Amino acid sequence: MSLTARVLVALVAGFLVGFAVASGRVPGGAAIVAILAPIGIIFLNLIRMTVVPLVASMLVASVGSLAASGALARVGARAAAFAVGLVTAVAAIAVAVAAPALAMIPIDREAAIALRPAASAADASASAAPTIAQWFVDLVPANVVKAAADGAMLPVIIFSVLFAFALAGVSADRRDAALRAVQAVADAMQRLVGWILELAPFGVFALAVPLASRLGLAAAGAVAAYIVVVVSLTIAVGVAILYPLGIVLGGMRPREFVAYCAPSQAVAFASRSSLAALPAMVESAERAGLPPVVSGFILPLAASVFRVGGAVAIPVGALFLARLYAVPVTIGQMASIVFTSALASFTVPGIPGGSIIAMVPVLAAAHLPIEGIGILLAVDAVPDMFRTTENATGSMMLAAVFGRGRLRKHSY
Repeated sequence: MSLTARVLVALVAGFLVGFAVASGRVPGGAAIVAILAPIGIIFLNLIRMTVVPLVASMLVASVGSLAASGALARVGARAAAFAVGLVTAVAAIAVAVAAPALAMIPIDREAAIALRPAASAADASASAAPTIAQWFVDLVPANVVKAAADGAMLPVIIFSVLFAFALAGVSADRRDAALRAVQAVADAMQRLVGWILELAPFGVFALAVPLASRLGLAAAGAVAAYIVVVVSLTIAVGVAILYPLGIVLGGMRPREFVAYCAPSQAVAFASRSSLAALPAMVESAERAGLPPVVSGFILPLAASVFRVGGAVAIPVGALFLARLYAVPVTIGQMASIVFTSALASFTVPGIPGGSIIAMVPVLAAAHLPIEGIGILLAVDAVPDMFRTTENATGSMMLAAVFGRGRLRKHSY
């Protein structure tokens, strides 16, 4: 049985046990919840401990290598600026649409508050309403190590990007040695995350039982509503934003752009892997007559780090967990969700559930509880199919825009 199936079975089993405990039909139900709760916390802590080294190393390795290659001074600079602007806009749209949609999910507020550990409640109240000026001040940490220890991920992300650009300017031998070391850390952290996810069935079961025992059937309904919202919004972004950009800026007719994207979309949907769809992307780009820089640079880079689907799913997941645990989200927290989601989307590890793992720094930056992240991992199979298809569509759109729509004005 695949890991996805095992995690889903664990979620269903956890919900059934939780519902039984809530009904009072299970002798010693309170003791069962008390035993399972620490197991769920240990699983969450295993995920938490990987976040800072994973995000920082991936950002430094990818941005540093790209900046050092000189690609950013050519086509990469324009493509990178376009990609960052697009995922930021998509994350903002996701927050604006998902917040009112998720607010309609019926949740017993008192039961949801009771689910939160005291530390999470304290963190949420302490971060209730920072001023706009203070929000910007906090982006620049006086001590980046302290910021990492405190879980302030947005300052850590900004420092990592700045450090990567600075590293690109040092002598080649020292820079290359440092980048190899950082890339090794990134590779090791991705392997460690893969090991931790093998424990997901146990962690998800331990997290699902207390959740269902407190919220009852509302927990299952809330999860179903989340899947509907995130899948619907993912499809809407593709139809309303990615297709028009590819058609208008890429200079393609609608039918031509649909045929251009279809092969890679089919592979992405079936495999849930953007990299698995890369050969189909390259073949479609060559068949469309795009210049060699597209197949040799833009598409491999986009398939590796450009996650439009993640820019939708990460903020929706963050807002869903805020709703599930009855945490009010302020304007400042929404801003943190938007900007951290946009940057975190470029650090999604290439493993199943990678976008859910990348959600952890977003929750940390916005001071939202991550106790429900195991539930999102368990039901991620269907959203991941649509999310990965969206990622492939975004990569093909980027290739069309900078291959056909803009790059023909330049020579390479």
